[in-house]
Amino acid sequence: MLKFKINAILKEGEGLRIEFKECKSTVNKNVYETVTAFLNRHGGELLLGVNDKGEITGIDKDKIELIQKDFVTTINNPQKITPSVYLSIVQIEIDGKVILYIYIPESSQVHKCNGRIFDRNQDGDFDITDNHTLVTGLYMNKQTFYTENRVYPYCEMADLRPDLIERARKLAVFQRDNHPWKDLADIDILKSAKMYSKDYQTNSHGFTLAGILLFGKDETILSVIPHHKTDLILRRENIDRYDDRDDVRTNLIDSYDRIIAFAQKHLPDPFYVEGVQRVSVRDKIFREIASNILIHREYFNAFPAKILIEKNRIYTENSNKPHGHGIINPDNFSPFPKNPVIARVFKEIGLADELGSGVRNLVKYTWIYSKSTPQLVEEDIFKIIIPLSEPVNEPVNEPVNEPVKLTELQRAILSAIKNNPSITKKELENILGKSRATITRTISELRKQGIISRSGSDKKGAWSTNEVFK
Repeated sequence: MLKFKINAILKEGEGLRIEFKECKSTVNKNVYETVTAFLNRHGGELLLGVNDKGEITGIDKDKIELIQKDFVTTINNPQKITPSVYLSIVQIEIDGKVILYIYIPESSQVHKCNGRIFDRNQDGDFDITDNHTLVTGLYMNKQTFYTENRVYPYCEMADLRPDLIERARKLAVFQRDNHPWKDLADIDILKSAKMYSKDYQTNSHGFTLAGILLFGKDETILSVIPHHKTDLILRRENIDRYDDRDDVRTNLIDSYDRIIAFAQKHLPDPFYVEGVQRVSVRDKIFREIASNILIHREYFNAFPAKILIEKNRIYTENSNKPHGHGIINPDNFSPFPKNPVIARVFKEIGLADELGSGVRNLVKYTWIYSKSTPQLVEEDIFKIIIPLSEPVNEPVNEPVNEPVKLTELQRAILSAIKNNPSITKKELENILGKSRATITRTISELRKQGIISRSGSDKKGAWSTNEVFK
């Protein structure tokens, strides 16, 4: 699917959200200025190994690993880009030439490259560091749109929990032994993660909403956001009320633990081996549910966030600032960070992965767990719906690595789609020697089971395959 996306980007050409860089044997120095500009403006997509005309020049194959390593190291270096960022870089080969694709989300922070602030327009990147009006406007736009940046100047260290900050430090060091938080004082950790900031409207300094939600005492959080809670409900027998409930009104780290514990209490955990290691599919699913409902919530909206475990489904709701409307297509969507500071802390302490991976993981493990496909709906209220197989109270004590048995024709169609994602029904008829009606019916069965999906038109679209069957 990424090849089709990149071909579309190449046809569109450079613009506000697209940039090409040749980078044949090394990373161009101005790549990092572009990354910074994308972070500061509306995000964007960066292709390395493509010239200004949109022609694929490719990257020297013996330099690919070095370029990837240099890029990742540099964007994580606070002396180069501050605040540092975490971006994934994807290698892809087109017409025998290797290029690198980098998706850069819009950030809630203002970033600097070599101490300079860059912004983006249709003509490219431009340095606005010495333009006080543009810099102030950029900061104010970030603070207005991203409510996690709201500054509370009267909040003090005494209003936060040092034990939570210490726990975050230990978790971060566990993820990476040389993590910079290892030797930082508590206040310096908060400052480095942009949880202590300046309000450009009042010229005051203080802890942000993100810092308070992550590390605040319960009374501090509820003083700032009185409506803050995550409602966990089990509703199987008593459908008018509930069978069990946990009303969670605490910091986001402890909230995460209580969401996982609620799922462990009320849902089975089928036996599943990934490679040579057993994996808790249930916990994998709820890791994504918990991180989604805590990271991507619009906290100034009083709509109560909830997770319901019912007889035949898991259902979640949380307030949202949508960047699109309708059902999310896992094969063709651009992830957008709603609370990047909170998301970064979750990633640092191992409670979340890179942006966009959550949807893929949810699709993969939901299929393994209940042989179904989750539905994610992007509106003012964000919803996740995960169908459950019945009975939900009996664990599966056999491997489910092969979650469904396919017919010979289904396997043949699946194999053809893997080899050629743009294959048409007519081509399948010719290859497999089956009628159009048979091909159409079999494809419909595969789509209903969530094994394959299609994006685009019948003539110019493309097929994609569920992660489990790749």
